[in-house]
Amino acid sequence: MPEKILYVRLPCNPIFPVGVVYLADYVHKVFPEVVQEFLDLGVVPPLDYRVALSRKIDEFQPTLLCFSWRDIQVYAPVGGRAGNPLQNAFEFFYSPDLWVKARAAVGGLRLTVDYYTELWRNLGLIQLGYEKARQYQTQCRIVIGGGAVSVFYEQLGSQVPRGTIISVGEGEFLLEKLLRHQPITGERCYVAGVEQPRSHLIDEKPVEFIKTACDYDYIERIWPDFSYYLGGDFYIGVQTKRGCPHNCIYCIYTVVEGKRVRVNEADEIVNEMQQLYNRGIRNFWFTDAQFIPSKMYIPGCIELLEKIKASPMQDIHWAAYIRADNVTPEVAGLMVETGMNYFEIGITTGSQKLIRKMRLGYNLKIVLENARALKAAGYNDIISVNYSFNVIDETHETIRETITYHRELEAIFGRDKVDPAIFFIGLQPHTGLEEYAFKNNLLEKDYNPMEMTPWSARKLLWNPEPLGSFLGQVCLEAWQMNPDDFGRTVMDLLEKRLGRAPLAQCLSAPLEEALVTR
Repeated sequence: MPEKILYVRLPCNPIFPVGVVYLADYVHKVFPEVVQEFLDLGVVPPLDYRVALSRKIDEFQPTLLCFSWRDIQVYAPVGGRAGNPLQNAFEFFYSPDLWVKARAAVGGLRLTVDYYTELWRNLGLIQLGYEKARQYQTQCRIVIGGGAVSVFYEQLGSQVPRGTIISVGEGEFLLEKLLRHQPITGERCYVAGVEQPRSHLIDEKPVEFIKTACDYDYIERIWPDFSYYLGGDFYIGVQTKRGCPHNCIYCIYTVVEGKRVRVNEADEIVNEMQQLYNRGIRNFWFTDAQFIPSKMYIPGCIELLEKIKASPMQDIHWAAYIRADNVTPEVAGLMVETGMNYFEIGITTGSQKLIRKMRLGYNLKIVLENARALKAAGYNDIISVNYSFNVIDETHETIRETITYHRELEAIFGRDKVDPAIFFIGLQPHTGLEEYAFKNNLLEKDYNPMEMTPWSARKLLWNPEPLGSFLGQVCLEAWQMNPDDFGRTVMDLLEKRLGRAPLAQCLSAPLEEALVTR
């Protein structure tokens, strides 16, 4: 009897589930005899989650049940079912108006209830799948993985059924070993209730793996809801590389995906895009941690963009996270010619001194030079610039530097084209920022990163004093004045209160030792 794998994407926003798709594609290429199906609860109405899962298991009776848990957004800076959690937190902590504080407390309570409800719901779906699958296959194995699991793998071990295999990072080789009935002790995983995760499990290197073009004819056969993503304005994920070589103090990508960047062949990437293009897709998102991680990967990006340009796909758009300090004039021209219409850069700050302290690796002067090259190449679409105020050692002076730097970007692209996305860093496990918090007695070693309480939010939503109250007041005023253009309003208010620094000051920084080494 062949193995039968059922993949279940737990409920989340309807974002194209590229991770599960690639996993199923890999298994099919290595084990064509294995029968696979995919249930995407992201497109199922909430009241039908349990019914849909039960029905699918009744019909399919899997021997291996794999759950994909995309995210547990504890302190997300974006809107949710209970409103904007960042706004709720800031109103509660910083508003002088008692009525606003009370309203925020109610909103925070709703957010907490929603958070725990969704957490318990997903755990309940895993429990339901475990019990239901074992009614048909007593030896059915259960695997959970995905972004949420990779971040909170230590905490989830006590909350899932005993025997559940908790996978960290990439899952291709784990599934291969399970299907070959080989030991999995060397994989980035552990068995809940049977063993404890190895120390620094998340820091272990992923296995070398270069993927080939996904076979979407096969994916379409095993995924009934695939057509849901073919209409509308969805950006469909395509991966061109895995891994990130950088050491940004607050980011977990570099440990989940590994520091070694593994680049997929350009022909395979274009083949995959062409399959989606033939199904009507015109919008693509390159899902890499960074599309151009460093200068050594520029030739590969040029090769890919040239092959896209030479392909029949002449009416596409694409977007990505891009380190703008690696955008040469040649790359800029190809980006425009191949249809890039949006990109994000996470510079965090416009102060080169803080760039160095946060180990971000940017040269802000080069970013400006490359921005001018991109504009000269004809780029006239949106650029989203992520700023995280109140990073370590932030001062009024470094905020002035960030304002100046942002105005320089606006001078290049136009105010309406530069969208400042204001984030306050959510402290995550396994990051340099967590280590910094431990060393400076800001967190206890035994804290629970999945906890949702006002006192934990005060620590894990990074906005410490002495600037915390000042920035909180500015953000509250911006929400009151213009909530639909929050980022630009924050920048205007900060400039009104603090002014600007000389541009030369923004771009210079003394050589200093990094805050934390990993």
